[in-house]
Amino acid sequence: MPKHSPSTLNPRSPLVLDTRDLPRRPGALREVKRVVPAPADLGVELIGVPEGADLDLDLRLQSVSEGVLVSGTITGPVKGECGRCLREINDSMGVTIQELYAYEDSTTDATTDEDEVGRMQGDLIDLEPALRDALVLTLPTNPLCREDCPGLCPECGAHWDDLPADHSHQQIDPRWAGLSQLTVTEE
Repeated sequence: MPKHSPSTLNPRSPLVLDTRDLPRRPGALREVKRVVPAPADLGVELIGVPEGADLDLDLRLQSVSEGVLVSGTITGPVKGECGRCLREINDSMGVTIQELYAYEDSTTDATTDEDEVGRMQGDLIDLEPALRDALVLTLPTNPLCREDCPGLCPECGAHWDDLPADHSHQQIDPRWAGLSQLTVTEE
């Protein structure tokens, strides 16, 4: 199993949590509430969190026998465009995370694969992978500006909301066009 070097994480990075003041005895608890800037590329093709936007972290760090359990919520703004009508979407969302970070040289560190559980590097925890997994997997791949968005007219590309109720692009077969000139008048 490869050993992790504490020098690979920057303790000043906003999404790196320092656990030096969290005792390593099971049950010890510390709450972390802070606002951090969102990292780049936090989203999917049509919607995501803008880089540098404020993310509110409301977390609990709890010592367990094999590491630190990080749980809580992360909320922030999302921007994108509707998959049906292409209008801009400005919203906010919150995600819940719960991730175990194993102490170096712990039984969990030795008995699990590298990607099964988070790893601590010294006293540092890199929260970005857990944040990215929780947030990106929650985002819709085809976001809507509203549930009942009617989209665009396939003929002219105008928003259905902006068009009159009788809007149509009915095309008459040229072979029958002459008949459209006939009208029945009753008196």
